[in-house]
Amino acid sequence: MRLFDRLLGVPSCFFLTLCRKMLQLAPSKELESPQRVLFVKLAEQGSTVLAYRALRDAVERYGAGNVFFLVFEENRFILDQLGLIPHENVIIIRTSNLVEVIGDALRALRHVRAKEIDGCVDLEFFARSTAVISYLTGARVRVGYHGFSGEGPYRGDLMTHRLFFNHHLHTTDAFRLLVEALEQAEAALPCFESEIRLSLGHMDRTGPVKTRFILEVRDGDYPEFVVSEEEKKGLRELLKKAGGSEAGEAPLVLLNANCSDMLPLRRWPEENYIELANRLLRQRPDIVIALTGGGDEAVGAAELINRVGHPRCFSMAGRTSLRELLILYSVAEVMVTNDSGPAHFASLTTMDCVTLFGPETPGLFGSRSSRAHLLWGATAFTPCVNALNNRQAPSEDNNCMEKIGIDDVFQTVMDVLDRRAPLQKDSDSGAKVSVGREG
Repeated sequence: MRLFDRLLGVPSCFFLTLCRKMLQLAPSKELESPQRVLFVKLAEQGSTVLAYRALRDAVERYGAGNVFFLVFEENRFILDQLGLIPHENVIIIRTSNLVEVIGDALRALRHVRAKEIDGCVDLEFFARSTAVISYLTGARVRVGYHGFSGEGPYRGDLMTHRLFFNHHLHTTDAFRLLVEALEQAEAALPCFESEIRLSLGHMDRTGPVKTRFILEVRDGDYPEFVVSEEEKKGLRELLKKAGGSEAGEAPLVLLNANCSDMLPLRRWPEENYIELANRLLRQRPDIVIALTGGGDEAVGAAELINRVGHPRCFSMAGRTSLRELLILYSVAEVMVTNDSGPAHFASLTTMDCVTLFGPETPGLFGSRSSRAHLLWGATAFTPCVNALNNRQAPSEDNNCMEKIGIDDVFQTVMDVLDRRAPLQKDSDSGAKVSVGREG
């Protein structure tokens, strides 16, 4: 996507904008509300979780059978777990090679036109590639962000319903606003009356943790991941194979250290994870620690395990399917991770999650869950990665992440473990424990 946007995005958007202007020389009638709606969100499964309320709004308004979603194949898993879009309405683009991408994109456009989809919502902020796709769908109502006075990257004038990007609005609400815009008259845009109101988070500078960011918890932002006891039992067997018999029974702490090179700017230093693991193991002899990650992170995770050098610390990286990963979250007590997909997946489960933010702000992308603990290494120059620069940071220096102290993270994890101790005790005794969405 970034390669297309950088090399072909501007000329493509400019050329298609000229085509649109020439085709609309005659006065156009006011557009009617759409009947069938396509969401375009190709990448980032974490953002798809944040789009849950917007998708639910669309399903309630148009019916599940009339809501479609275009996504890269590897990112459809979490969409299926949300349980809103019918399986047959999810249109995928494979990404193994360029020919496959182009071929699947063309087939997707033919499929959309054949279904007579007349509404399109671009959830990719200022990506030029999705602006092009949205226009080529032929949908008569197209909603997306527009840089009116240079507020964002140039992406032509391909939307019928143009909104400006409000960088004070949480992403969940921003996505819902795009859905609301489907029903608005063009003349009312980019500003219109909406039930969505600005709600800013705040930094909590009291107590031992100096970098905690507080977001308002809102009911219904996330569905609950349903897992059977049989699935939990199977997952505990996987834990035993990876970490020994104790691993399947002891309170479980997860560390998602992002050992690949995919998100280097958002990465907390590996030395910090090693020190955090050692502190937790010394302070809590009853717990076990597992490192998580994909198959491409298994080698890096194994190296971290060797550096920790403790029998109660082991790796689960590459050992689970995506569904098993969510089951793993359902049996764990707490996870420490940077701002990435797993932090949002955690909001679907009963696990607490300590999320470390640096180049992006939790005010826009933090999980609005009572079990989310958001620590932000805010500096005078953050957030430096945002929708207005297409998430292209002007610097590769992530001293904002280094600013998040080990003491802060350690104390937050300890607080969570202490608070969850009665829950763990009841679970061990065989009592039936019900954990609601409020934790």
